[in-house]
Amino acid sequence: MQELNKRTIRTWSRLGQRRTFFGEAIPEIAENKNIMVTAADCGETSGISRFRKSFPDKYVNVGIAEQNLIGISAGLAKEGACVFATTYAIFTLRCLEQIRQNCGYMGFNVKVVGASAGFAMDIGGSTHHAIEDIAAMRAIPNMTVVSPADAAEAYLAAHAVSEINTPVYVRLTGQANCPMIYSEPYDFKIGKGVVLKKGTDIALIGNGILLAEVQKTAEILEEKGVSCTVVNMHTIKPLDTELLDELFNNHKLIVTVEEHNIIGGLGSAVAEYKATLSNAPRQIIIGVPDCFGKAGEYMYLLEQYGLTAAQIAETTRSFTL
Repeated sequence: MQELNKRTIRTWSRLGQRRTFFGEAIPEIAENKNIMVTAADCGETSGISRFRKSFPDKYVNVGIAEQNLIGISAGLAKEGACVFATTYAIFTLRCLEQIRQNCGYMGFNVKVVGASAGFAMDIGGSTHHAIEDIAAMRAIPNMTVVSPADAAEAYLAAHAVSEINTPVYVRLTGQANCPMIYSEPYDFKIGKGVVLKKGTDIALIGNGILLAEVQKTAEILEEKGVSCTVVNMHTIKPLDTELLDELFNNHKLIVTVEEHNIIGGLGSAVAEYKATLSNAPRQIIIGVPDCFGKAGEYMYLLEQYGLTAAQIAETTRSFTL
């Protein structure tokens, strides 16, 4: 692995999650592991060019045929390869049956990488906005679900998932020039959330690129006298219930924020666990309403769905005043 420092992380931030994941981490992993990369005609936009040139025998472009993508990837995994299969996140839903049967049911070592999740395909409109993918993937038995917070964490996640011999869905969000959550290296562990800031009143839990707005939300609320804990819950499945227990015991309100449908995502995962407990605090689930939406630039879309920092803070305060 490369040495992570502020300069490197800043460079990766300019590249974005996809190009850091496939252009930086995957070529490194290929030097020491038997991996294959398969793509549904999105190799260039996902930053796979460097990998393809260095390891031409380890790359397969199946074309715009996502169901074949998963079938071929499962076959390669059956022969012993760790396979990174990528397409745009919205199109992973085209091959949900194949992911269920060939990855989850068979337990094959396929890492399904959903690129441009959430609103990353901004002007493409609702047909290209992946806001249901977490719900679908976490419902598949044996499937781990990870959503990195920035480009540096995408790099760390690539290395981490390559170390486990199980199917994984990696959700890559944002575009180039994505916000930086981390400015120095840390020990990324699958299934272990990260407390970015400690407070006493409210626990704000998020993941993906939207976590940058969650951090700004905490700053706004702090100015209003509300003390906030900020948590990066990068792994939605398996959920870090040990950390959740700590948050539930020490906060009056839990707020989950996600660039995903309010049904079936991070908020639902937290609520499902919370429902098994007695005397757990109240929870607000902030995300994309259960509807098909608009087309527009990324920040415009966040504003339309109440997902900017100011809007998240206002929604949160309406439950605490």
